[in-house]
Amino acid sequence: MGLRIEDYAVIGNCETMAVVGRDGSIDWLCLPRFDSAACFAALLGDDKNGHWRITPSEAVTATTRRYRDGTLILETSFETATGAVMVIDVMTRRSGGSEVLRRVRGLRGTVSMDADLVVRFDYGAAVPWVLRLPDARTQFVVGPDRLLLQSTISHESRDMRTQAHFVVAAGQEVDFALGWSPSYDETPPPLDIGAALSAEDTAWRDWSGRFPGLGEYSDIVLRSLITLKALTHFKTGGIVAAATTSLPEQLGGARNWDYRYCWLRDATLTLYALLESGYVDEAAAWQQWLVRAVAGSPAQVQIMYGIAGERRLEEWTIPWLPGYEASAPVHIGNAASGQIQLDVYGEVMDALYYGRTKGLIADDTLWGLQTALIAHLREIWDQPDDGLWEVRGGRRQFTHSKIMAWVAADRAIRSAEEFGLPAPLDEWRVWRDEIHAQVCAQGYNPEIGAFVQSYGAQTLDASLLMIALVGFLPVTDPRVAGTIAAIERDLLRDGFVIRYDTGASADGLPPGEGAFLACSFWLADNYVLQGRLDEARKLFDGLCALANDVGLLAEEYDPVHRRLVGNFPQAFSHIALVNTAFNISRAHGPARERAKHTQAVQEPQNG
Repeated sequence: MGLRIEDYAVIGNCETMAVVGRDGSIDWLCLPRFDSAACFAALLGDDKNGHWRITPSEAVTATTRRYRDGTLILETSFETATGAVMVIDVMTRRSGGSEVLRRVRGLRGTVSMDADLVVRFDYGAAVPWVLRLPDARTQFVVGPDRLLLQSTISHESRDMRTQAHFVVAAGQEVDFALGWSPSYDETPPPLDIGAALSAEDTAWRDWSGRFPGLGEYSDIVLRSLITLKALTHFKTGGIVAAATTSLPEQLGGARNWDYRYCWLRDATLTLYALLESGYVDEAAAWQQWLVRAVAGSPAQVQIMYGIAGERRLEEWTIPWLPGYEASAPVHIGNAASGQIQLDVYGEVMDALYYGRTKGLIADDTLWGLQTALIAHLREIWDQPDDGLWEVRGGRRQFTHSKIMAWVAADRAIRSAEEFGLPAPLDEWRVWRDEIHAQVCAQGYNPEIGAFVQSYGAQTLDASLLMIALVGFLPVTDPRVAGTIAAIERDLLRDGFVIRYDTGASADGLPPGEGAFLACSFWLADNYVLQGRLDEARKLFDGLCALANDVGLLAEEYDPVHRRLVGNFPQAFSHIALVNTAFNISRAHGPARERAKHTQAVQEPQNG
């Protein structure tokens, strides 16, 4: 068996991201963008599908790793019987290309090292043409893609691998750079590796220095913010959900999706996380991406888009990759992009409302698009949809979807009221109240004393933890308290929240999915609103303890195997971590800010 998901770290340059194992191997790298075809795909296959390992050739007695403070520069230290070395990994950008920089530094004694590079473009399938250039660099080309290997030591190519054996003594350094550029462009000049590494160190520290801190949670929150920054494309402002595809939600299962795209549902929570942390420029870039993505016909709004707002994300499977721990199939693209999810209208309207309150929107030209979105939502809000969790078992009247339709109406009304924007407010208020009344009448099950996953169902759903967080009902409402209590009773696994009971769901999938980390953070947010601060802090600390040794989280946690599962690192998990930390630490965190919009007129309880 290969490495666990938590045995990986990442490096990135805000255009793409490399996944680096604690064994010194880069097992996943897509170039030039997060969603490009991988040239290292060992993460979903094996070494022959592409990797770049730099590791001691002798037995390793201990391995430790860390990020340099305030940076995404990874330092992995290996101890052997003869000495110790550190491998320093970082990514950078230069005009027309990306670079992976690796420096091996001797710390103590002498250590024999091996470097093994296997380049396989097109997700581990395409073997490159390899050529040694006059300046001693090694070139790898397939079609439009070119990699150039530069090093202070010589390499040999044999058996379709590029390898080197070398010895590092204390105080010595050996450098490597692997750069991508289009094969049809001029060959870029060699890189000044030392200068590039120093520049990345300075740039990351300058960026991190803008974070004002958050007391005892400063370190874990800053690590999450750095991760979010690294998942953000430097030009488009789009934030991808994760750097990987097809890391399974259930080990050995088939729920293996491509997360290298941008989801609208992350919009509001992302803005809160960035603005609370002082990163206004990043928040503005994300909101501008959001506006560009949804522009056009309101009937064609998607739940997710490509990094630049691309709409066609056709899904296909890779037959030659067996999948992480035999979790097949491996998916490229995401067919859920064609689903109907009403909640995204609420997320978009909430994000744009919040952006206005923070001065992110300088003019009112966007209001025409927003009113068009509302007009379309008024026509479709009462129809069944595919739901927040993108289940592929048929459309239903999901309660969370209706709640978020209410959010869309509510934030549109508040935008018009607070900013003097033209709107048929009387009509919208009647519509908002209609949605609210329907949800309370049909989404609440008096027999179990809780809101349920869909109208008329018996099934609970962790998405209903958003009821108080978005201000649909106050946390003091007995129906909300009953929902929280029911989720605590039925959806907790090892103290963490699963999305819903997959054994009882209508999608035909077996039970066994891990606890969904973002939902667990939402439960902690509800505890804050309920005044249960000790319980909120205990849950939050337990969630933070699930992060690996370098502070990274995947999508889920498997309480049976006690492992992280799902795509990695997961933006939604880190966004939720940041917001919950602020909720616990501040009197006016994101949960209280969003919940202040609670419906003014409360309907009586059913039953």
